[in-house]
Amino acid sequence: MARTIKLLVEYDGTNYQGWQVQPDVPTIQGELERAIHKITGEKVRVHGAGRTDAGVHALGQVANFPLSHPMPCEKMRLALNAVLPRDIVLHEVEEADGTFHARYSARLKRYRYLILNRPFPSALDRNTVVHVARPLDVDAMREAAKGLVGTFDFSSFACNSGEEENPTRTVTDISVSRQGDYITIEIEAVSFLYKMARSIVATLLDVGKGKLKPGDILGILGARDRSKSSATAPAKGLCLIRVEY
Repeated sequence: MARTIKLLVEYDGTNYQGWQVQPDVPTIQGELERAIHKITGEKVRVHGAGRTDAGVHALGQVANFPLSHPMPCEKMRLALNAVLPRDIVLHEVEEADGTFHARYSARLKRYRYLILNRPFPSALDRNTVVHVARPLDVDAMREAAKGLVGTFDFSSFACNSGEEENPTRTVTDISVSRQGDYITIEIEAVSFLYKMARSIVATLLDVGKGKLKPGDILGILGARDRSKSSATAPAKGLCLIRVEY
C-alpha cells in the first residue's frame, strides 16, 4: 500500500508560471514531481494546499503525494533538496495519515503581502516586494480591512477561474502593519477565490492612496461585482506563509 508523504515547501515563484503543471513552462508542481521521479523512480502527482499564481511565493506551502518507495523521510528530504532548483526548498518531509490531503484537509490559509512605501525602490527586494512611491494611510487601510472580516460573498474580489461555483468565503483575519518603509498586509481565510487576496490588497492600497474611503469597502463587497473593486495587485508581493490543519 502506498504511503502518504507530506511536504512543507518554501519557494521563490519569480521564475515559475505558478504552482500547477502546465505544458512546456516551469512550475513548482512540475519541478517537485520531476525531482521525486529522479530519486525514487516513481511518477507521482503532488497536491498542493494552494495553487499559487505565476510569480507568487511561499514560505509555508504544504503538499502531499503517494509513494511506494521505502526511502526514509529524512533521507528523502536531503535527496530532494539536492536535486531541486535552488529556489525551491523542502523544510520538512514526513509520513502522514492516508486520509490527509494538503488542499482538502486544510482549515486555514494565511497569505502575506509586502509593500515598500517610499519614493525609491529596493534592489535587493525587487522580486518579493511591491514598490509604492505615493504615501499610504495605513490607519485608513486598517479601518477598511475590518469590513472584510467575516463570511461574505466575495464576488467583487475574485477573478473568474471557472472552478468555483460558490463565491462565499470566510475571512478570519486581515492585519495591516507598518515597520519603517515596509507595510505588511496579512490575510487569513478558510479558503480563497481565484486572485481574491491580490484583489483585496489592491483595493486596500487604493484606500491608502485616498482613492477610496474606508467605508466604501462595504458597498464594494455588497455589489458582488468584480468591476467595482480595484485591479489585481502584482503577484510578486504575495507569499503563502502558513497552512493550518
